[in-house]
Amino acid sequence: STWEAGGAPQGLADLPVGGVSWYEAAAFAKFLGKSLPTVFHWARAAQPMAAPLVVPGSNFASQGVAPSNTFRGMSPFGTFDMAGNVREWCENAVDDRRYILGGGWSDPADMFTDAYAQDPFDRSSINGVRLVKYSGQEPNLALAARPLERARRDFTEERPVSDAVFESFRRIYDYDHTALRAQVDARDTTAEGWIREKVSFDAAYGGERMLAYLFLPKPHASPFQTVVVFGGDGDIHTRSSADLAPGDTDFFLKSGRAVLMPIYKGTFERGDSLDNGFPSETVFYRDHVVMWAKDLRRSLDYLSTRVDIDSTRFAYFGVSWGGYLGGLMPAVEPRLKAVVLVIAGLMMERGRPEVEPLNFLPRITVPVIMLNGRYDHYFLVGTAQEPMYRLLGTPSDQKRWVLSEHGHSPSWTQVITESLNWLDKYLGPVR
Repeated sequence: STWEAGGAPQGLADLPVGGVSWYEAAAFAKFLGKSLPTVFHWARAAQPMAAPLVVPGSNFASQGVAPSNTFRGMSPFGTFDMAGNVREWCENAVDDRRYILGGGWSDPADMFTDAYAQDPFDRSSINGVRLVKYSGQEPNLALAARPLERARRDFTEERPVSDAVFESFRRIYDYDHTALRAQVDARDTTAEGWIREKVSFDAAYGGERMLAYLFLPKPHASPFQTVVVFGGDGDIHTRSSADLAPGDTDFFLKSGRAVLMPIYKGTFERGDSLDNGFPSETVFYRDHVVMWAKDLRRSLDYLSTRVDIDSTRFAYFGVSWGGYLGGLMPAVEPRLKAVVLVIAGLMMERGRPEVEPLNFLPRITVPVIMLNGRYDHYFLVGTAQEPMYRLLGTPSDQKRWVLSEHGHSPSWTQVITESLNWLDKYLGPVR
């Protein structure tokens, strides 16, 4: 649509072709004996997870398209301009639209990590083409090229439930405060900076026992402020916690705070048929969310029995899966006085209303900081991160959203600085 009399305007022949519809791109591919890539093959070549390395050297939010390879944002497999410059049509359909990926010169940079689709007749100047030639017989090609339904939600249109309905939801997370029957199963003092205790106590349901690992900072005086961790869903696929260590949370210990890592239902030794952390509208998923909340609350019950723990200064530290669930847990556990969410956002998949963070976020009123990457391919800035932050019921002067120029793993140096400053401010400095 940008050409004149069947050819590129004078002086623009070196620009990547834009202004083509999906049908024109598909016809051109057929004419050359090639194909439009499936979204899976495109993503394999582009590697959106490498966005923090690719995007800064790519043509986004600029004044116009540039000749190919002008920008040096190279994807890991050696391809240029898969991020920015012109969008690239793909084979797959979604409803009556077709996917067009990578973003273009006038798009925001986070379009590289979004799965965008539009009308296949659209001939906007930003719409371009990249072709693929498959080697031999690609056995999964038909499957990869199938129409794809993508879970989508518009959180500006959805409304949280009323206070009365929410109160009925909140009660689901209550439990009988029976005896903990707690014990320290193992104690290891060999690490230089901390003491590791493996503890166990009765869960709040089903007659089960649950585990937790408590890390105590050696050089500091008790009683300790404690950070309770809810990590990523990789814990679902790990069947032993025997080697569990503070890892990336050791900075809390160095600051003089204790760290508790509960073993939540469905993770590590407590694994069951749960195979991922994605929300669903099943009773199975609903029951697990309730059990996770009870595990968290029961862990605080245990901490409150210890004279070396300050039971008035608990913080929640949620990462990725735990970041998403950080939109629910502080609403059902009032003893949490500060919240740090690393890699957080809302998910497009739905859970039942009684476990939907949408209904819980407005009831969170404690100080919350969100630490995210601008190029997160999972929690997109506009559709996942911003709605979560906006829905928080925390007063505006007590919540903070920090974006780093990273993807699904933000700058850990920044995480450390921001987290410690946040806890110093809202839990108080460590003695």
